[in-house]
Amino acid sequence: MLSVSSFFLTRNRFISSVSMSEGDVFHEKQRLELCAIHALNNVLQERVFTKETADDICKRLAPQCVVNPHRSVLGTGNYDVNVIMAALQSRDLAAVWWDKRRTVQSLCVSKVQGFILNVPSRVSLGIVSLPLRRRHWLAVRQVNGQYYNLDSKLKSPLCIGGEAELRSFLSEQLSQDVAEMLLVVQRDVEEDSSWLNPDNPNN
Repeated sequence: MLSVSSFFLTRNRFISSVSMSEGDVFHEKQRLELCAIHALNNVLQERVFTKETADDICKRLAPQCVVNPHRSVLGTGNYDVNVIMAALQSRDLAAVWWDKRRTVQSLCVSKVQGFILNVPSRVSLGIVSLPLRRRHWLAVRQVNGQYYNLDSKLKSPLCIGGEAELRSFLSEQLSQDVAEMLLVVQRDVEEDSSWLNPDNPNN
């Protein structure tokens, strides 16, 4: 059994389990409530952000707050969308919120570097799955010509397939009432809205 001091040392140390299977696809696995960090690193395909850098972003976003509104009060993560957007901006990228009233057919996927989704996810206590759902961040992106589900709760990257399979996957995920999606794009793509399909911009 871990002592109290050992527990907190382990809790505060950010050492992610990384899988490089499926043709060297970078895949960080879930630790604590750090799914936002895992989603960022997985969509970038490298370990860029840590718990420490995410906490620094939280402090910059709310420097006067005793209880920071952008993360868990327990200090275990659970970062909100503002942290993700600020993190991407620090890499000269932008996060575009996807309007679910559009169909994914209006999406110009060639202009999108990756996708970060916020979806309901079951809560587990060890090997026991509880009848509860919480919001969870996950990443999807193309690697070597194939799109992958890089959800940190998966044991390994899950190959989705090509563009048609990607659109089906995104449509299924967004069909959930509380699901949301961010498009990870270059700054110029955000500015000129070229992430929209010019042949089908309004659907």
